[in-house]
Amino acid sequence: MSCFRAITALGLCVILTACNAPRGAGFQSEILAASRTATPQKAAEYDFAVEPVTRDRLSALQSWPRVGPTRYEWLNRSAGAGAPVISAGDFVSITIWDAAENSLLVGAGQRVVQLDDIVVPPNGDIFLPFVGDVGVTGLTAAAARSRVESRLLGTSPSAQVQLSLTPGQGKTVNLVSGVQSPGRYTLPDRSYGILALLSDGGGVVPSLVNPQIKLFRGQQIYSTSVERLFANPALDTTLQGRDRVIVTQDERVFLSLGATGTQAQHVFPDDQISALDALAIIGGIAEDRANAQGILILRTYPRNSVSSDGPPKPWVVFTVDLTTADGLFSAKSFEIMPGDLIYGTESPVNSTRTVLSLFGAVLGTTAALE
Repeated sequence: MSCFRAITALGLCVILTACNAPRGAGFQSEILAASRTATPQKAAEYDFAVEPVTRDRLSALQSWPRVGPTRYEWLNRSAGAGAPVISAGDFVSITIWDAAENSLLVGAGQRVVQLDDIVVPPNGDIFLPFVGDVGVTGLTAAAARSRVESRLLGTSPSAQVQLSLTPGQGKTVNLVSGVQSPGRYTLPDRSYGILALLSDGGGVVPSLVNPQIKLFRGQQIYSTSVERLFANPALDTTLQGRDRVIVTQDERVFLSLGATGTQAQHVFPDDQISALDALAIIGGIAEDRANAQGILILRTYPRNSVSSDGPPKPWVVFTVDLTTADGLFSAKSFEIMPGDLIYGTESPVNSTRTVLSLFGAVLGTTAALE
């Protein structure tokens, strides 16, 4: 009998130890516990708000402020003319033919004079011998040729002119990173768009997850995703000289912990992902120990966004029930934000099974000793 009591006592100790053994995740009741329990004098105090993701609450939750990195605007495509125009910093080369005898423009026995790589100054006037200053900025190469030729009529009526334009740095854009061939690219015309630039750069590096395009124009920054750009031709922004373009991987991430398929940091694979998308990305939940009724999404809002029609506290825990159609459909529409933590809570059933299994093992041992 004493042996029986000893084994029984040992079994109870094992069971009690199992009840307090470390788990891979907390129970939902533990995670959502108040920071101070209720007393006769004071109500329970919570540091956070709890919001169920259901059909009745979905519309209100989706109207709350967005969180995450700064969101930049993007420029739509603007109409541009075909041929480039001359601007300060460009180079023009002028060839003048003159068949007249004793021409002032060409030397004795010559019929042509070549003026190479004339830099267009800030005031836009280039100097020509025996003619003076000729304004060429804002003109196409063909229009500038006609202007130069008309100014030569008073000096040499038989002169003919050829003018070519070499764009300066003011007509180039820098494609900095995220493509196969980064570098400086010359604007071939005034209709040159961001899609043409990406094509000339060899395309986006395939290893980038949900690549994002950033356009730096002066002190302004514009940004959008390659996915969105490809889907809408109106977003093929017309580039300007000295624009800088960077293609990077999406910097937004969310986390998964607890009884989920993976415990890691995940990059957003698309511009928008739902709670169900996120669960698929992380490999779902652990079948043998997760509580499908207790999927938690933890989010932090700025304190200045707390309001009566917005988040009631800076810390909000959204609860998702994957065992009901309401919960599943709502999770399919509930948008995950950058920085969100998806937490799979432990199922109490798993601990109960462990205790029962140990209790059965103790009873079996006791019966064998009788």
